[in-house]
Amino acid sequence: MATQSVNVNPDITIFRGFKETRNYTWSPYVNKLEARLRFAGVRYKIGVGSLKAAPRGKVPYIECRDLSATSSSGKGEDSLPKVQLGDSTLIIKTLAEWDVLPDLNRALDPSKRLQDMALIALLENKLSFYQTWERWIQNYYTMRDHVLWPIPYPIRIVVGLLAYRANATMLNGQGTGRFTKEEIEQSTCEIWETISAQLVTSRSSSKGGDDKPFWVLGGEEPTEADACLFGFIVSAWICTAGPKAHDIIKSFPVLLDYAGRIHDRYFPDYEKWAVE
Repeated sequence: MATQSVNVNPDITIFRGFKETRNYTWSPYVNKLEARLRFAGVRYKIGVGSLKAAPRGKVPYIECRDLSATSSSGKGEDSLPKVQLGDSTLIIKTLAEWDVLPDLNRALDPSKRLQDMALIALLENKLSFYQTWERWIQNYYTMRDHVLWPIPYPIRIVVGLLAYRANATMLNGQGTGRFTKEEIEQSTCEIWETISAQLVTSRSSSKGGDDKPFWVLGGEEPTEADACLFGFIVSAWICTAGPKAHDIIKSFPVLLDYAGRIHDRYFPDYEKWAVE
């Protein structure tokens, strides 16, 4: 597996928006970022943070040493200024440019690279909207009280309504909000069914045995899509504001087998989800 190649300690803190420190969060992007760091053996700390403090107004975001200044400052790592980075994809890209993270897709041929990008786009630019619809529109109160946990209850009602309206407006403009409940659930199931079929193929060709991780594109090492897919599977399984997504994941056992093997290898310190 790829290992950390940077000579300077980046001193990374991931702000996840939740106070728990030994388990996963409902955000697929938080889980994705943590998996990406752990694939590379990069250590990090966890903080709560807040949307107000986030550089792009969303979690996750990180604080770390500004390694872009190492070549010109001539200073030791302890003297490097701290910088905040937002958006999981841009965080990963920046850390890769600083040689904190390796390029997981460096050995992929153009066809595999396209598949990797397409799977990430399917998850982040399509499934994510279905996920938001189910959580914020269909299961509003559960989602509100979980996500807005730091806000005192009377104020949470107002903030929750604002969040609901913002998400409903966004989903309507994006297009998901114009579909029926049945159409969204069918599309969600089709996505997971297709991914499941690919994972069955990848697992059957894996040389790692029955307990080692296997990877979605069938290679011997993870690609960028694996961190993203792991994040979405775990998020869909543990989020109680997404019961339909949970049931769909349950109907394709290879999804939890895939995520479970990654958990066992890279997240032994985290509480593992229960399998029903």
